[in-house]
Formats: sequence, structure tokens, C-alpha cells
Amino acid sequence: MTRREFISMLGGAVAAWPLAAQAQQTAMPVIGFLHPSSPEAAANSLTAFRRGLQESGYVEGNNVAIEYRWAENRIDRLPEMAADLVRHQVAVIVTPGSTAAPLAAKAATKTIPIVFSVGTDPVKLGLVDSLNRPGGNATGVSYFTQELGPKRLGLLRELIPGDADVIVLANPRNAATDLAVRDMQIAVSTIGQQITVLNASDSREIDTAFTTMVQKRAPALLIIADALFTSRRVQLVTLATRHAIPAIYTSREFAEVGGLMSYGANLRDISRQVGAYTGRILKGAKPVDLPVVQPTKFEFVINLQTARALRLEVPPTLLARADEVIE
Repeated sequence: MTRREFISMLGGAVAAWPLAAQAQQTAMPVIGFLHPSSPEAAANSLTAFRRGLQESGYVEGNNVAIEYRWAENRIDRLPEMAADLVRHQVAVIVTPGSTAAPLAAKAATKTIPIVFSVGTDPVKLGLVDSLNRPGGNATGVSYFTQELGPKRLGLLRELIPGDADVIVLANPRNAATDLAVRDMQIAVSTIGQQITVLNASDSREIDTAFTTMVQKRAPALLIIADALFTSRRVQLVTLATRHAIPAIYTSREFAEVGGLMSYGANLRDISRQVGAYTGRILKGAKPVDLPVVQPTKFEFVINLQTARALRLEVPPTLLARADEVIE
């Protein structure tokens, strides 16, 4: 081979490199990530989701790309964001940690696979036909945190006995709120007690709700599971502690930032499972063939530091049942 032929061949190869890279990028599957909150609030969940993807053989920026859409707690933005992901022809839409996001995605497409995680029954929400045979284009994880309301109420009553109404904080924009409130009303009616429901759908309304709690001299507070409340967990815990209101929350994330007690599924593990299911779909699995995953264990966490700050004596029987006690 002459020197001129070698240079000509090398030049052709160099010119082809961008085309090869472009072809590789074009072939890379794209995940649409639709979330009602913000990147900061969902940081732990996002890390766990990426870990699940990696367990399935996918690494963001290496062999998969992710298009993020963050609603910043404005759920009215979710339908347009879902439609935008459909226009981008993503391979799969992921909707972790809320009911509004998968409902928006389900309304936007009947063909693109959807992987959700929801805190209530996805059959009642209309996301799937059944847990074992989802049907349609959606599957994921259901951790049934809304159905745990009566259990949380019982734990709270063990710590704060009495007949006074427990305050329940709910987001009226959550499609599962009415069902969760109804379940708790049924539970307390069997023991001759009642609950008082206060609504909040943004940060300002959370402040207003706590003002009302102080006026009512609330003996205890129960938070209904909601993506907004999880994203505003520091605000909620700070207000409850400042006003000395004993509260029970829906996941350990609250107890880790100073919440008194929490009872619920491990949200980080759920996000990891969502990532793993997403990877299986990218490899060719169909949502109809992937049963909805359900947690087998729920965590009860007590923050003993907060209990001392509130001058509460936690019964030994309650401490003995805790999966973790934060000292």
C-alpha cells in the first residue's frame, strides 16, 4: 500500500467516525421519565431507579438515554408533559411515586409501555385490568401505602391514647385520597372515634393547615401518602416538631429528616424495582406479561430523638415492634 493510499483510507475512516457515533446514538433507546416533583426531592428515588436499570444491564448515557420531565408539584402540567414524551417517541414511559403521572401517561398513549409505582390499587385506578395480568400497556409496582392508613392510625393511637380527633392531612388533587380517607373513617368508627380531615395541595396550604391544627389543639397528625407530601417532607416535619404535634408518616424518608414515626414500604427498593422492570421492557418484555409487583414487607421506624424533643414516652411494646429506632 502506498503512502497516498494509506492517508486516503485513514481520512475516510476518520470521516466515518461521526457517522458511526451518530448511528450508535440513534439506536440508543430513550426512556421518558415523568415525575410530579423535582430532581432535588426525588434524588434518592432516582438513584435507586438507575441502580435497577443497571441491574438489568442499562447505564444512562452508555446504552440508554433518559428524557426527564419534572412537574415541580404542579400536577396540571403532567398531561402535556406526557404528550410531549409521546411525541418524542420514547421507548417506555416511567412514572414513579404518584397516581397523577401514570394516569396522565395512560391517557396520552395506548401503545408505549408504561412502568409505574403507585401507593394504591392500580386496578381501582384503571391502570391495569388485574395485578397478575395487567393487560394494556402498563405495569409496575403497587405498594398499597394508602391502604395502610388504618394501621398507621392504630400505631399513632398506641403512642397518643385518647378520644380527641386525630387530624388527617390529605391532598384533594390525588385521585386515591377519597378512598384512603374513607378507609380510615370506617376504621375509627368501629372504635367510636372520628378523624378531622384537612386539605393541602401546595406548600402555602400546608402552612395554613398547620395554623388550623394549632387552633384546634390537634393531639396527633396522620399524613396520607402523596408525592407532594414526600417532596415537602422537611417542611411537614419541621412544622409538626415546631408545634409539638406527634405525627406518623408514610415512609422512612420522613423519619430520616426528623419525623416521629413512619410505617410503609421501602420507597428506594420500589424505585429500584421500577428500574429493573424498565430494563426488562427495553429488552423486549411486554407489560401484559409482567405482573404488578407488590411489597412483601413494610417498615416501622421510630425516631427516638424526636420523641424526646416532644417529651413523649414511647411504650416498650411499640419500640419492640419497630424495624428501626433512630437514636
